[in-house]
Amino acid sequence: MHELQQLAIRAGTELEEAPALEILRWAVDTFGSRLCVTSSMEDAVVAHLAARVAPGVDVVFLDTGYHFPETIGTRDAVEAVLDVNLVTLLPRQTVAEQDAEYGPELYRRDPDRCCDLRKVQPLEEGLAGYDAWVTGLRRFDSEQRAGTPVVDWDARRQKVKISPIARWTREDVDMYIAEHGVLVNPLLSDGYGSVGCAPCTRRTLPGEDARAGRWTGRAKTECGLHT
Repeated sequence: MHELQQLAIRAGTELEEAPALEILRWAVDTFGSRLCVTSSMEDAVVAHLAARVAPGVDVVFLDTGYHFPETIGTRDAVEAVLDVNLVTLLPRQTVAEQDAEYGPELYRRDPDRCCDLRKVQPLEEGLAGYDAWVTGLRRFDSEQRAGTPVVDWDARRQKVKISPIARWTREDVDMYIAEHGVLVNPLLSDGYGSVGCAPCTRRTLPGEDARAGRWTGRAKTECGLHT
């Protein structure tokens, strides 16, 4: 078994009940500059937490070319107000180049392929210089994420995957945002339960889980970054 894999399995058990800041301190102490934080810019909770523990930490953002303007604005605000090093990853092709090769609106015809090209592949390339990455996954987000470990082994990328707020409730998130004045994507106040690429995201309806507005009408529930 990979040494890092053993480390992840052990830490996942030992840190299950630990506060988010303690999990992040462990991650920083263990991986140092080989650690990064990823953010979809739905909110800046994890980036804010990480900046408290490791000022100047790398915060990685995937610019798919299909984001809402509000998401890009949130990214720019995070870079301006938090003590982080914002790293923007881009797909190999622009939207126009992808359209020329695969035809327009690939996201409608083959959303899995579009996500792979514009999210999964760029992230894998962008994470090459790190041993561990931090995510903002929460168990309450959806049934598919209900079992998210606080520390896990990412077999696909051969890296340690850390989700320090996995155990948080919606109320925990809201309280942290209110207490610390954390930046939040304004779309969350405009009916969106989860914010992804604009063509594949709609507002959620009362009673739906936070990610119900993603890829409506399809069995698809994840972009592939976390599966």
